[in-house]
Order: sequence, then structure tokens, then C-alpha cells
Amino acid sequence: MEIETVIKDLIKIIEKEEPKNENLIKSLQNCIGGKWKSKAYYQFVNSENPNQEGSEWQFLENLIFEHDVIGTIIVDLLKDNRIGGLEFYDLID
Repeated sequence: MEIETVIKDLIKIIEKEEPKNENLIKSLQNCIGGKWKSKAYYQFVNSENPNQEGSEWQFLENLIFEHDVIGTIIVDLLKDNRIGGLEFYDLID
């Protein structure tokens, strides 16, 4: 699964379902780098010491979207409007 393609697909879903959510679209467009932490989770931001002072990972909320092929995708949105990671729920053992 190419993460860049998944992000493009997510943007299309959001443009259709939540067209006024421009901040989320911009956050997805700004996702760079990252790595697979498991077969079901792709992480963009280091989650070490979550929500602690000095940690990059300052969690805000989970956003859930349905992809026609991949299934449920859970977006970890951080307080600074960055995407922390993407969880592919249907791939969890």
C-alpha cells in the first residue's frame, strides 16, 4: 500500500464528505516522511512520551473515514493540526 495514494484518497473523501474542513486537507497535504510502525499503523510524528511536555505527540482527536477498498482509516489529529499517524483498522489482527 502506497501511503501517498492513501493520503490522496483520504483528501478526496474529505473533500466530498467535509468540504469545509480545509485545515484537515492541508494537514494531510503536509504529511511527509513517516514509517510503518506495524502492518496496520503508519506514523508521521514520534509518539514517545505522548501528551507530555516537550513531546511532539500532543493528541487532539481521532477522525474516522471509510475507504471503499481499504476499509476504516483512523486519523490521529494532533493539537497543532498535524497528522500523527494513520491506522488501518481492517488490517489489525
